[in-house]
Amino acid sequence: MHEEIDDPAFLQTYMMATKRAHPLGAAMQTAKLARNEIADHHTGTTLTYKVMLSTNGEEIKDFYLTLESKNQSSDKILVKKPYLGGFRKEVSFDVCVEKVLGDIVQVKLEMDNSQWFCRHIRVKSPSGKCFEFPCYRWLDQTQVIIREGRARLPQDDTDLLKKQRREELESRQEIFRWKQWHRGFPQSIDATLADLPLDVRFDEEKDSNFTKDFRRVFVNSSLDSFKGHFESWNDIADFENIFGNYNLKNTLLENVIQDWNTDYMFGYQFLNGCNPVMIRKCKELPDKFPVTHEMVEGCLQRGLTLQEEIKAGNIYIADYEILEGVPANKKHPDSPYYLTAPICLLYNNRLNQIVPIAIQLSQHSGKTSPIFLPNDDEHDWMLAKMWVKSSDFNLHQLVTHLLKTHLISEVFEMAMLRQLSAVHPVYKLLIPHVRFTIAINAEAREKLLNEDGVISKISSVSGPGIEEVMKRAMDTFTYKSLCFPEAIKARGMEDAPKYYYRDDGMKIWEAINCFVSDVVKIYYDSDEMVQKDVEIQKFVTDVSFGMNDSDNFPKSLKTQGELAEYLTAVIFTASAQHSALNFGQFEWYGWIPNSPSTMRKPPPQQKGQVDLQYIMDTLPDRDCSRELLGTIWGLTRFQSDELFLGMYPDVHFTEQPMKEAIKTFRKKLDEVTHGIKLRNEGLTMDYCYLSPDKIPNSVAI
Repeated sequence: MHEEIDDPAFLQTYMMATKRAHPLGAAMQTAKLARNEIADHHTGTTLTYKVMLSTNGEEIKDFYLTLESKNQSSDKILVKKPYLGGFRKEVSFDVCVEKVLGDIVQVKLEMDNSQWFCRHIRVKSPSGKCFEFPCYRWLDQTQVIIREGRARLPQDDTDLLKKQRREELESRQEIFRWKQWHRGFPQSIDATLADLPLDVRFDEEKDSNFTKDFRRVFVNSSLDSFKGHFESWNDIADFENIFGNYNLKNTLLENVIQDWNTDYMFGYQFLNGCNPVMIRKCKELPDKFPVTHEMVEGCLQRGLTLQEEIKAGNIYIADYEILEGVPANKKHPDSPYYLTAPICLLYNNRLNQIVPIAIQLSQHSGKTSPIFLPNDDEHDWMLAKMWVKSSDFNLHQLVTHLLKTHLISEVFEMAMLRQLSAVHPVYKLLIPHVRFTIAINAEAREKLLNEDGVISKISSVSGPGIEEVMKRAMDTFTYKSLCFPEAIKARGMEDAPKYYYRDDGMKIWEAINCFVSDVVKIYYDSDEMVQKDVEIQKFVTDVSFGMNDSDNFPKSLKTQGELAEYLTAVIFTASAQHSALNFGQFEWYGWIPNSPSTMRKPPPQQKGQVDLQYIMDTLPDRDCSRELLGTIWGLTRFQSDELFLGMYPDVHFTEQPMKEAIKTFRKKLDEVTHGIKLRNEGLTMDYCYLSPDKIPNSVAI
């Protein structure tokens, strides 16, 4: 039997606790704590609320603090600088009141024009009940309201709190404004690197790591430089001279240097290299690529004709049509760069190896565009493969990597900041996965992509060419291409052998989707709740606008399933997809002949006219080689305090169901990590880019 209760205030608190679906014992305990506070109030005792404020350790100036419940608030108290204790990361103080406030729903801070970072605030009531107020942002306004930590949909808030949400978002929309950086690009933030809002800048640790890495790149390049650095290398082996300051021991790059010119290594990279999204199943040979059975008969190993091999699903193709007619980089008039749009046919042989069997170096067949074959002169075939890999490098950098991870993630972040209140569950879910994304993209726009940036020095595409490639890619970029299982299916790659990018990616997608589906179920009881969530609908619409109002991206979501898939795509793109496309660059692009970033002579128009000297004069010169190596080394460094997938040290969610969902997510990721480790033990070349313990949470490099 439970004790009888006749206190109206106690009963009201008990009913509210029960309504929030606490277990009966927890609800009774919550109500008892409230009754103790009420008893203290009836006897006229002064009540003390203990407040603990957590910062990043920087100096805090004086501010006023008010505790607010649903119907009443404490007096405004002044928290003075001497009391704050200098540069401590946590400060505690008391707020004394003469009557019970009830559940604290928000904390109001008022200050002068000072700026400081608030991690969170904890409030402990006189009876011992604790309230969490996650913040994790810079406070640079004269008045800031921090809501209690439970996530809430806009339709569940009171009119007053809805008004607060609208004001919060209107303020953010003035700060985070859309702007198209260059023609063809998606929308991005309307701010230079120096003008970025504090909340999206690198923190001190990240800024220090980033600066240190690229300072080392500069020093290494300076140490390596010598007279004649614009000259060609004398021999393929001479490219090893640029590795003097880099440690290659026990890296995949050792394998690449040894086997880069084999057809197996060439084909393997279409599956598990830096750009594993270009290859697709060939269901029919295009007319522009007239490969005949007689041309490739010596490569086919099953006694079948080429058409029979196609029908059996053993033929694959990589087509770089998007590069046709794109103007090449002309920044160096004494040494112009060249660009082409090749087509490569690949074959799954009896060893389940994907190998090239035919290459055409343009989109038009004819006498000046021969089809190169494995049994051609060794230099003809070597150079044809180099041209394919050079085109692959440039397309990877601009489209697969830059547009389809970096820039789309910035669009997601901008829409989130503009349309989702900090108490929205989707804001809390996504904020770890957009960390530093706007900042790293601002760095790229000012240091890599600008007119005299690094890309203009190491790439065959720059200026007008970049804009044209971006425009073409944007025209065909779809939301569904971000959904990993559908992207694999669309390219017919469900059964391709040794496709570890696919295998591991599917596991990561499934883990993220299960986690996100749990989150959606916690906060959305029905499809109707999704439809009535005005903030989530505006978020999706704003993403579409950020993609230049593209019809290829949804403008609304109608079901729980659609919302779960959408959020899975956002998180997967920012974490797993970026990891797969970024962190292998030093290993796969570090050996320059394997993936030349520039080509300094036009593609051959006839067979039998290429020798080693012609190849050396075509490959990147010494200066470009060093600049490329330093850049890709810097872009593949993990931060010293990197946060990998599922690591959420900032506690945005305070509800127990969410804590359990995160715990389950981490357990699943640990299982995936263990499975990948076991698989890699049996491989000559590890595939680790999609191991969860090596996937950063966000696009931050």
